[in-house]
Amino acid sequence: MAKKLFYKIGEACKLLDIQPYVLRYWETEFPFLSPDKSKSGQRVYSERELDIIRRIKELLYEEGYTIAGAKKKLESELTEGDDGKPVVVPASESSDSDAEEEKVDSGLREELDTVAENVKTLRSGIEGALTQAREILDLLDSKAS
Repeated sequence: MAKKLFYKIGEACKLLDIQPYVLRYWETEFPFLSPDKSKSGQRVYSERELDIIRRIKELLYEEGYTIAGAKKKLESELTEGDDGKPVVVPASESSDSDAEEEKVDSGLREELDTVAENVKTLRSGIEGALTQAREILDLLDSKAS
């Protein structure tokens, strides 16, 4: 498809290989992703917005960020352009603080995984205790009869 000034939502989704409902949802989660509307009220996306959408998709699907994490990461990558619209800064131009932030995110993910594993272990133990308590109650009920 030849480059155009604006792309309708269907065209943008086809180019980016995402569903329209996903793109509309991202617009609610990422305030800097706010397409203009045509005279008929249809969303239209510029090349710049397509770049932002590509980066969101990359952060979520390839790098494993949550929506909140991707929002924070992308905000740090955006700078104001001459026209006041956001511009995606290539990852190679990211600052050292971005790398430090990724390490923190990675550490938090590891902590969350550990907590989740502990919760799973506790839940299993509680379920076992409940099963034993039920068996004891059943025994007591049968002896009382």
